[in-house]
Amino acid sequence: MEKKYIDKSQIELLEKQKRVHLINSLGGFKSVALVGTSDKNMNTNLAIFSSFFHIGANPPLIGMIFRPSPPERDTMSNIIETGFYTVNHINEAIYRQAHQTSARYDKSISEFDVTGLQTEYKNDFFAPFVSESHIQLGVEFKERIDISINNTTMIIGEIIQVYIPENCLLEDGFIDLEKANTITCSGLDSYHKTIQLDRLSYAKPDKELTSLL
Repeated sequence: MEKKYIDKSQIELLEKQKRVHLINSLGGFKSVALVGTSDKNMNTNLAIFSSFFHIGANPPLIGMIFRPSPPERDTMSNIIETGFYTVNHINEAIYRQAHQTSARYDKSISEFDVTGLQTEYKNDFFAPFVSESHIQLGVEFKERIDISINNTTMIIGEIIQVYIPENCLLEDGFIDLEKANTITCSGLDSYHKTIQLDRLSYAKPDKELTSLL
């Protein structure tokens, strides 16, 4: 396949939106989910993010990146104010509603109300889950790291509650994301279903790989 060469100077000369689409697509397919929060007055907020990444399993930590403020990021301010948020996998039935939450609504307007997605509170967790999501995480805020190179912020949280359909959780702890209908994304606006190619054994220098399927 013939490849197009693009260097730093060409990237810098690109029209803003074209540059944004290019750079956001370069990372490949990404996790995408809805983050549910509430302020101390129980005003809810829902926002789509595609900047999640695994940090560690013990303790179970997840990270996410916030773009520069202003504008004020209601999700981040709610997380820091209350200490809790939810991460809700997006499925094929709700991806359009999920995408709509990226619109810049006034703080007084809840994206739950605008999109018709339902709040769900359970097991005394402070922040709202998305009822229509099949895999839901309750997360407690642990650390904020400001990144000076581009004025973004990393938020690190510990997963303290997990809700998974029983038929999607395998004996060894692996989650069948396709059975849960979890989708992925590329760039800022392209949503995808997945097809599993294989699941491989733990790689060791002196052992041949085997399929776990």
